[in-house]
Amino acid sequence: MKHLNIKYLLLLLLSVSVVLNACKDDEDPDPTDTVQHDTTPYQLDIGSFPAPDIAADNPLTVQGVKLGRMLFYEKMLSGDGTMSCASCHRQEDALSDTARLSIGIRGLEGKRQAMAVFNMAWNTNEFFWDGRAHLVRDQSLLPIQDELEMDETLENVITKLSASQAYRDQFMRAFGSEEITAEKMSLAIEQFMNSIVSNRSKYDKVLARDAQFTPAERRGRDLFFTEYNQFFPDSSGADCAHCHGGFNFENDRYINNGLDEDADFTDLGRFEVTGLDRHKAAFKVTSLRNVELTPPYMHDGRFETLEEVVDHYNSGLKPSSTIDPALEMTRGTGLFLDEQDKADLVAFLKTLTDEELQTDDRWSDPH
Repeated sequence: MKHLNIKYLLLLLLSVSVVLNACKDDEDPDPTDTVQHDTTPYQLDIGSFPAPDIAADNPLTVQGVKLGRMLFYEKMLSGDGTMSCASCHRQEDALSDTARLSIGIRGLEGKRQAMAVFNMAWNTNEFFWDGRAHLVRDQSLLPIQDELEMDETLENVITKLSASQAYRDQFMRAFGSEEITAEKMSLAIEQFMNSIVSNRSKYDKVLARDAQFTPAERRGRDLFFTEYNQFFPDSSGADCAHCHGGFNFENDRYINNGLDEDADFTDLGRFEVTGLDRHKAAFKVTSLRNVELTPPYMHDGRFETLEEVVDHYNSGLKPSSTIDPALEMTRGTGLFLDEQDKADLVAFLKTLTDEELQTDDRWSDPH
């Protein structure tokens, strides 16, 4: 009888333990045991910037941005497994490429200099130098299929990614299904690229009264924002803000900035998309944020230094039938900038460098 009671007591304790453990599992499930759709919004750190107009059909979510980041750094997107988007958009170079023309997987040069991909959420006038892609999602898949770049088919990419349980799980978290499609890939990459924000430069800190310009930087700022005046050379400025204005230092336009005469046009730029004669040799006006980190300059990378760029606008503009009217107005006299003016202007441009962008874990390689 005594042994029987002990047996029943042990069975009772075991039952209680099972119930308690079951309750504990219900209250605190192991997150690695389940993979489910997660629509938690991603909090975009815009600082003092205006709120961007994010596409309503692709809001940023934590899991969507994570998937896009994985894909941005994924070398399986290339034909031979050696390149990712990040190969030509390196974080340490402000998500750009310092090669004059980026090199693809076959060792072939691309046709233009790779553009930086930060503050894309505020881009409102198409993508690429010629604007041939309407949205980031459209832009994101084209380099994969370009034979000069990653030289792969979307079908092959989908097959490779589908063989990975980690990717199937992440597509489930981001989109509610393990099925991997080109559309979902493009939406995820769009989310990640829209999450990359550069707003922590010295310039931003000066605006927030957390830093001060040096005398050279201050004078360079004044030159940058002061308009050209051919009648009063002593008070004339560099007139940069007409094209590189606003919080992102660009103007959402495509212009011919006087690089070549008509007979020397080798790349017709925006014209190749629109077919409009006025767009011949017109290219996207890019942001000057992080310009110190993104040499070489112009669509073909012809200028190695900021000093060369300033010299071009000061006295090197070429006449052509489609040159921007505001630039044509300055071509006859130049901008009247002396050596000190040019040095101060470059000093100001370097205050637009966001060093934190180069190392921020949110946009680093997750693999």
